[in-house]
Amino acid sequence: MLYLQIMKLMIGLLLISFNSLLSQAEKKYAIRCIAFYNVENLFDVKNDSLVFDDERTPEGAYGWSLERYQRKIANITKVLSEIGNTINKTSPDIIGLCEIENREVLEDLVNHPYLRDKEYGIVHQNSPDERGIDVALLYRRSTFLPVSYQSRRLLLFDEEGYRDYTRDQLVVSGILDDEPWYFIVNHWPSRSGGTLRSRPNRMAAAYLNKRIIDSIQRLHPDAKIISMGDFNDDPRDASLKKMLNTVGIKKQLDSAYLVNPMKSLYRKGQGTLAYRDKWNLFDQFLVTPNVILDREGYFFWKAKIFAPHYLKTDTGRYKGYPYRTYVGTTYQGGYADHFPVYLLLLKEKGFVPGSKGN
Repeated sequence: MLYLQIMKLMIGLLLISFNSLLSQAEKKYAIRCIAFYNVENLFDVKNDSLVFDDERTPEGAYGWSLERYQRKIANITKVLSEIGNTINKTSPDIIGLCEIENREVLEDLVNHPYLRDKEYGIVHQNSPDERGIDVALLYRRSTFLPVSYQSRRLLLFDEEGYRDYTRDQLVVSGILDDEPWYFIVNHWPSRSGGTLRSRPNRMAAAYLNKRIIDSIQRLHPDAKIISMGDFNDDPRDASLKKMLNTVGIKKQLDSAYLVNPMKSLYRKGQGTLAYRDKWNLFDQFLVTPNVILDREGYFFWKAKIFAPHYLKTDTGRYKGYPYRTYVGTTYQGGYADHFPVYLLLLKEKGFVPGSKGN
């Protein structure tokens, strides 16, 4: 008798467990894709007298022609149209870009046949960078509505006290479907002159990023924030690890930290650019802990590097490296010297923000 009762109890528990798993399996999720791409010197062919873009003109050292420009636009838009589409079935909802010259090249991107039917909007402001390159944000009008944006200036000075002009950090707030989000697009100072010598500039960029995030959180403590970009540092470097207090994804997360979901990829030896047979992962996403933990609305699913075979050099010394537009001043006709990265967000379909138990 006791044996039968135990058996009935075990069967009942198994049925409850099975029904719970079935319920989980039947859940359906909306997916949103956030991407970032350093597009390697996307200049138009005109000579702008206010910036040092002379080399990126038909008369310059790179022989930058209209034909090469149009091929570059086609290459970049092909990539943007395919990032994450095996999962999301469409192009990204939000795209951060760096190394673009001006709004005109952005207009050429969003109006190209690869992207035209996606109806992307543009958020862009000119930076004081001496080369004339900026950061920008593209957004699908069907999923994101910008509410406000501003460029936050990074003030740097050289050893003699002269201003070192670099890129702004672009801060965009808006509504992703039905919930507020904040996006920050970065392109931190390069390692030109040596990693150690240039480190203070990236520490200053990290400090500015921290101030931006802190100011948002003071006004909106529950704000979901994604800071993305080419940080010109790896996840282990001091600018990210110490100044911004970044950690990898783990069970216990504290609001004092930012989460770097790319950290696990870096530990596996993956990267977005290569130099002297060493991979770096400069292109990253940093998110506030609630993007991981808060399941009300969209939450983090996974982050990946987009590196299909056509984005890689297939022969020679640089086999496997990103297939670039130029190597030195030699035209290659490729895409960019970085692989793009993307982050996927999920939201349970039918979920009502503020409800419990879903």
